[in-house]
Amino acid sequence: MIYLIQDALLQMIWVAPSVSQWSDNKQFWVAFLTATVALIPKAGLAYFIMYRLLSQFVAGPAERRSALVSLAIASAISVFISRTIYAYVTLPVFYEGLIKTYHPYSLLGILISVMDTGFVAGTATAIKLLVGQLRSKEREKELVRDKLETELKFLRQQTSPHFLFNTLNNIYALARKKSDNTADVVLRLSSLLRFMLYESRQPVIRIADELNILDGYIELERIRYNHRLSIAFNREIDDPNQKLAPLILLPFVENAFKHGISESRFDSFIHMNLQLKGEKLEFRIENSKENGEAEKLRENIGLSNVRRQLELLYPEHELRVNNHTDRFEIHLSVNLNSHAKI
Repeated sequence: MIYLIQDALLQMIWVAPSVSQWSDNKQFWVAFLTATVALIPKAGLAYFIMYRLLSQFVAGPAERRSALVSLAIASAISVFISRTIYAYVTLPVFYEGLIKTYHPYSLLGILISVMDTGFVAGTATAIKLLVGQLRSKEREKELVRDKLETELKFLRQQTSPHFLFNTLNNIYALARKKSDNTADVVLRLSSLLRFMLYESRQPVIRIADELNILDGYIELERIRYNHRLSIAFNREIDDPNQKLAPLILLPFVENAFKHGISESRFDSFIHMNLQLKGEKLEFRIENSKENGEAEKLRENIGLSNVRRQLELLYPEHELRVNNHTDRFEIHLSVNLNSHAKI
């Protein structure tokens, strides 16, 4: 529509001296009608290029040569139709023979039609290519987002069986000892599994809910290790309703029990410190270990899993893991405001 109005105004200015006896209103509407009819061959060429030739241009060399030949033929037909409309419709009918100009099929007339038709078809094709490119980028973003979402779901689903396997081992150990705490452990486990199967599917949960899970898991392990394990969990939280991705902290605590305390024969400790100030979360955990060597760190499934989750969910985070001779330390710093929407 904008092109039609612009073309009509230009044509109105061009033919004004020849139809000065007409009112401005009549001059505009005749020019607008002329521009509309003249647009038909231009639009036809543009449609042919966009929906027939573009796919051939990207198909291969042979198809590209065929497309160029088709483009030349279609352009010639469009220019011929354009000049014919100008000669037998525009001049004698719309302008009532008042305009005396060059021959419609002269070289100058053909060049004008070629430029005009090429401009319309080229502009339309460029717009279609731009729209197609934007849509392609959007589809690419959706594919990447779907891939990341699938990976994140897989990581979370991997966390649950890993946790369940370790806890069942604890129940098995208590059962072999015929411990009176076995039933209590099973009850606590059912509560944890309920959370992991249902609530952990949410993108984010309250940090208070994550802490409830940590406390429940710690109590499970405390029952197993009894008095030979010293646990300290300090927390400073200014907003317990702050949102956090589920099951981010649990793998660190689970790692301290499974790969630290369970491998120790003597009294052991786990010290944890959690601070939340505004959007900044700091979590430190250290546990004693017995082998006395600062071995080269080899991350297990739980740690590598949570590291990848942090990379996907929190671009602004720092995770440091230190393996000392007598203890194992993990320090996590997260800007909760940087949570990525996947």
